[in-house]
Amino acid sequence: MLSRTAAQLYWMSRYLERAENLARMLDVSYSLSLLPQSRGAAAEIGAPLVITGSWQAFHQKHAGLTADRLVDFMVLDLDNPSSIVSCLRCARENAHAVRGKITAEMWENINATWLEAQALPRSDLADAGACFDWVKERSHLFRGATYGTLQRNDAYWFIRLGTFIERADNTARILDVKAHLIGPGVAESAPDYYAWSALLRSLSAFEAYHEAYRDTLSARRVAELLILRRDIPRSLRACCDEILQILPQIESGEGAADRGRPVKRMAASLAASLQYGAIDEILVEGLHRYLSHFLGEVSRLADSIHHAYLEAA
Repeated sequence: MLSRTAAQLYWMSRYLERAENLARMLDVSYSLSLLPQSRGAAAEIGAPLVITGSWQAFHQKHAGLTADRLVDFMVLDLDNPSSIVSCLRCARENAHAVRGKITAEMWENINATWLEAQALPRSDLADAGACFDWVKERSHLFRGATYGTLQRNDAYWFIRLGTFIERADNTARILDVKAHLIGPGVAESAPDYYAWSALLRSLSAFEAYHEAYRDTLSARRVAELLILRRDIPRSLRACCDEILQILPQIESGEGAADRGRPVKRMAASLAASLQYGAIDEILVEGLHRYLSHFLGEVSRLADSIHHAYLEAA
């Protein structure tokens, strides 16, 4: 496969996953900001700006931070490259460039998603939750169409690779926002229940937590679930395990095997560190420090993928 085509498939997938992740983050932050018992409502509202690195850009455009302004900036603003509609536009542009490599069902889904997204600014977003649910639903439909219709060739594996690189990065960033509330000697209070509940719901892990631990929410166990459990689809370990399994499936042309070897080695090292990690060791090290290191490793892995597969030799 041409490196340019591979890159467009990879980034199409990353942008779609990013749009869904943004919807999840915004849904949780918006809901928590409305709770009377929520501590630090301003911090909850601003969390998506911190996670996406958009804090400065937001304040250059808006005088103050409110839930409505946040939704407008992070959902509808095409001038904001981190907004949901910007991500959907980029995903559609990449999909259009590789129409011959994806199925009709996949193209129809992503094209319809972009056409419907353009109508969002003409609504008043009175029901922001419905908008977030729509974004998640469209992402689920695209993944379903991909899984159900696309031949298991390089196109399929590059799409899957982009999904899990983006998901691993996102899960770590969401958890890092709450890192100061997790660690040895950090006291938990009743209002923290809402924060942990919202965090788990944003990653579709609330039901899985209670299935795995069958007790009240604990910061330590939330961290363990989202970092080390391989049976949680959005955990760091699950994402890295998927990446490790995907890389050998990508066919390599002449000379490409040597270029891909460092990528596989990095992925194996990252997956092994999670497989044999222990939550107590992570908390002693410091969760923020651990997650910052993990994000750096994911960024290095993504750079290596780009060098090995996505740029012309």
